[in-house]
Amino acid sequence: MKAIDNKELILALEELEKEKGIKKEYLLESIETALVTAYKRNFDALENVKVVMDKQTGATHVYSIKEVMERANDEALEISLDEAHKINKNVQIGDSIEVEIVPKDFGRIAAQTAKQVIIQKLREAEREIIFSEYNDRKGEIVSGLIQKADKNIVVMDLGKLEGVMPTKEQIPTERYRVNDKIKGYIVDVEKGSKGAPQVIVSRSHPDFVRKLLEFEIPEIYEGVIEIKSVSRDPGYRSKVAVFSPDPNIDPVGSCVGQKGVRIQNVINELNGEKIDVIEWNEDPAIYISSALLPAQILAVDIKKEDKFAQVIVPDDQLSLAIGKSGQNARLASKLTNWKIDIKSETQFKEILLKKQEEDEENNTQIEENIEENETSEDNS
Repeated sequence: MKAIDNKELILALEELEKEKGIKKEYLLESIETALVTAYKRNFDALENVKVVMDKQTGATHVYSIKEVMERANDEALEISLDEAHKINKNVQIGDSIEVEIVPKDFGRIAAQTAKQVIIQKLREAEREIIFSEYNDRKGEIVSGLIQKADKNIVVMDLGKLEGVMPTKEQIPTERYRVNDKIKGYIVDVEKGSKGAPQVIVSRSHPDFVRKLLEFEIPEIYEGVIEIKSVSRDPGYRSKVAVFSPDPNIDPVGSCVGQKGVRIQNVINELNGEKIDVIEWNEDPAIYISSALLPAQILAVDIKKEDKFAQVIVPDDQLSLAIGKSGQNARLASKLTNWKIDIKSETQFKEILLKKQEEDEENNTQIEENIEENETSEDNS
């Protein structure tokens, strides 16, 4: 067979390996596999075919794989022993042998196929590079222009690819419009139905607040102040617990900034969502009291084994401590990871009084039982 020389193809594959990191051997194998399909499609071939490309010259060889028989009944799949011996004297009946064939005009088909495979593999490689790049950026904030916005999904143009923000990742109080520029937090990176990477973006995630604070407050970025916990009711309120091991640093004051300038930038990004910054404390009673701000706390009774806290507040602070629809108490519970039960001072006194009455009744009942037992013994 006269080989199909394609030295330029090999040079191109070697260049791609240097520039894009796609192995030449991998591309050659992909081209060979595609050429088998192309050969069968273009020549209506029924035989088993193998295509081999020379790694140095790019020469393409096509082989028909046939079974050695005494006599060939199906020339597409079989070869007689006499004919087989002309190729290899050592073969026997039942062996398989590769017979080189020269398909007409296969050079043009090979060149077209190789080009298509290279383009496809380049796309796949670029997608993989972008996927890896954004997969490494999970947990970061990105900016993009809104391309599409409806009730179910917001699609952002991030430059190299699309960012998708499902309903659950949106802030319910926000309205998104096409061509608006917004920021989002990378929650995950997935491969779409066609293999294209897709970034899942969130504006409702608690860590979106964490990252915004890190961006706005140098002390957090530098690690001088640590964000211990974030709880959030997206669009309405967030609570952030901060701590600094340096006693000379006021973590809350540093985060809020002079006249609230620092925290206001974050609030503006969140379109007015309120942010309570409180100081973390290793003492759960102190920590829970701070978490329930702006309410004043009278007492906190801790049950460590159950991570349960009974909180007593002044009567006029009960609604503030619980918050509208239980928001303040719920966020404090999420922030501290403690179950919190809030009672007013009057409610607590009523509970104590009721318990005292029950205890007295129990004591009275016990005394009566003792007296009855003693009377019974005397009579006997």
